[in-house]
Amino acid sequence: MAHAKNHDYHILPPSIWPLLSALGAFVMLFGAVMWMTKVTPFIFFAGLLLVLYCMYGWWSDVVAEGERHEHTPVVRIGLRYGFILFIMSEVMFFAAWFWSFFKHAMYPMGPESPAVDGQWPPAGIETFDPWHLPLINTVILLLSGVTLTWAHHALVHENNRQDVKNGLILTVLLGALFTCFQAYEYSHAAFGLAGNIYGANFFMATGFHGLHVIIGTIFLLVCLIRVMKGQFTPDEHVGFEAAAWYWHFVDVVWLFLFASIYIWGSA
Repeated sequence: MAHAKNHDYHILPPSIWPLLSALGAFVMLFGAVMWMTKVTPFIFFAGLLLVLYCMYGWWSDVVAEGERHEHTPVVRIGLRYGFILFIMSEVMFFAAWFWSFFKHAMYPMGPESPAVDGQWPPAGIETFDPWHLPLINTVILLLSGVTLTWAHHALVHENNRQDVKNGLILTVLLGALFTCFQAYEYSHAAFGLAGNIYGANFFMATGFHGLHVIIGTIFLLVCLIRVMKGQFTPDEHVGFEAAAWYWHFVDVVWLFLFASIYIWGSA
């Protein structure tokens, strides 16, 4: 037959999503500049809505492809490699914030010379006690990693869908609890984002991590919905695996943040 498939790859049909996603990203970034220059914030939110729409539509298509068993073993390997590269890019993103923090912590700028006049944390900065709420948040994230590993093991090794649901529910709740505690901590901060390098580094590093926690929580919630719909099998669960990798990456980043910014950086 002329159209018989004789390979292990999935040939995608023409899609509008790449073009729409690029357009949405451009509008969002252009709108961010307009917002920061105090022109209007509406262009930014219009671009953001378009990006979110593209994310929903594009990933819905990917899920549908998986349900039609179009993700062959070769395709699943490619999806895993792609997600690993994405996580590596996220590692480098956070490396920039750690670089900035350690640079200013080890060589704090003073009025004349960083070696003579520098002080870290800067004068007037009241840092958080790492052994109170930050420690609780650390325990919460570590526990969420345990519950997620339980769910993953229940799916891959036991095909126990009830344990998968229970593990994912606990993980999503713990992720939401972490976000609530982080928001509470921010509301009681004795310093702000602007005006000092400590606050800028603290809020950019921990704030972007908090954003990743929110994204990861949504990622796992989608996996929970898919499990409830009877999707995922011990052999075909790339979406679940990607969510687990992402969440464990978020856990590891927090451990570095807790050790460096909260403990070492406030000493």
